[in-house]
Amino acid sequence: MSTVSHLRRGAVRGAGPRRRPPVPAPLLAQCVIWAGAAGVLALWWTGTASVVGPAGWLTGAGRITGLLAGYACAVLVALMARVPLLDHTLGTDRLARWHAAGGRYTVSLVCAHTLLIIWGYTLTSQDGVLHETTTLVLDYPDMLKATAGFLLLVGTGVVSARCARRRMSYETWHHLHLATYLALFLAFGHQLSNGADFVGRHPAQLGWYALYGGVGAVLLWYRFVVPVRRALRHRLRVTEVRTEAPGVVSVHLAGERLDELGARPGQFFRWRFLTPGLWWTANPYSLSAPPLRRQLRITVKAAGGHSAALARLWPGTRVWAEGPYGAFTEARRRSAKVLLLAGGVGITPLRTLFETLPGEVTLVYRARRPEDLALRDELDAIAAARGAAVHYVVDEPAAYSSPLTARALSRLVPDLAAHEVFLCGPPGMAEAARKALRGAGVPRRRIHHESFEF
Repeated sequence: MSTVSHLRRGAVRGAGPRRRPPVPAPLLAQCVIWAGAAGVLALWWTGTASVVGPAGWLTGAGRITGLLAGYACAVLVALMARVPLLDHTLGTDRLARWHAAGGRYTVSLVCAHTLLIIWGYTLTSQDGVLHETTTLVLDYPDMLKATAGFLLLVGTGVVSARCARRRMSYETWHHLHLATYLALFLAFGHQLSNGADFVGRHPAQLGWYALYGGVGAVLLWYRFVVPVRRALRHRLRVTEVRTEAPGVVSVHLAGERLDELGARPGQFFRWRFLTPGLWWTANPYSLSAPPLRRQLRITVKAAGGHSAALARLWPGTRVWAEGPYGAFTEARRRSAKVLLLAGGVGITPLRTLFETLPGEVTLVYRARRPEDLALRDELDAIAAARGAAVHYVVDEPAAYSSPLTARALSRLVPDLAAHEVFLCGPPGMAEAARKALRGAGVPRRRIHHESFEF
């Protein structure tokens, strides 16, 4: 039972390997971000005549960390504004990782800014730390709001820590995370009214307003206006909910002019089901079938309150779909040979790629038990139609299990090192798969991973 193979290969043909663009999109995006940071440092440099004594050095360091923190806040919001250009070239999971790492740096910069400014001002005034802190908060303009924003930002950073995230649902974390917007709104005013780099420098003030105003406009457009427009235009609704495996259901949806969404196999939407208990949150689920003009389908495993409730949806339920998102598509393919490596419900985006990718494609689908192999009949039919190979690997019963190692994968997929790999599955499985693939000689640049751990 561990492996079922359909070995007629090459029935679906397409273009050969594609040329890689001269500058990778992630590198280009990072250069733009760092160039902006250099511009912020130039703002401090041109506005500072000299730095004298410990108080001057501490205050100067406080100003630099404050400027960088303010710039980083704008970048963090832009990364998660769901801009299609960024999302489709960099990938949602990479943007989320950058956002998470940048969030940690930003909170550190905000804390350093606060401590350094208080310390530097204390040395200058020769007053105690407590007295100077009270004076800053109560007497300086916009500082009460900034203090509230500081506490909200630090609190958001705490609940976003990995150990705290594990103890709460995605929906709870998501709504607590929205406090970041309020924190930025509260803290914005004190940057211009108290910052020595902005007071009396109108070009700098206009530039800062343009930065935050532009990011705010992009956020408002792509996070609110576009989803509402699309909901009214495409009028998505549930037509059927079908059980695919224990705890796994497919939700079939119908709508109007869905081809205008431009969805591609491998992408996902954020789905908001307008029914009690579900309307207040939008969760990410991949398409599990190639998109059609009037039909879409997702396949979901009950892993939380939101996903479990989808099994109880009634036909006719209205749906808002935000997207499409993600760069886990055929556009990443550079090799004529492709391996699709799925674990559990991670089969959903790979099922669409298995049907549509040109060239020589092999699918390896891992699950805990045979009955957990969702969409198996469809996968068998696709394999037979295109003459591709599909291998099913289960952990139970033990007699049919196979370790996720370089040697085991190489036995299933000859010439593994020459393959482009699309990988989607639970975090533990994905990490083990990456190590196995690297051990089998697959270059890191050829391993494409889709993750929803935002």
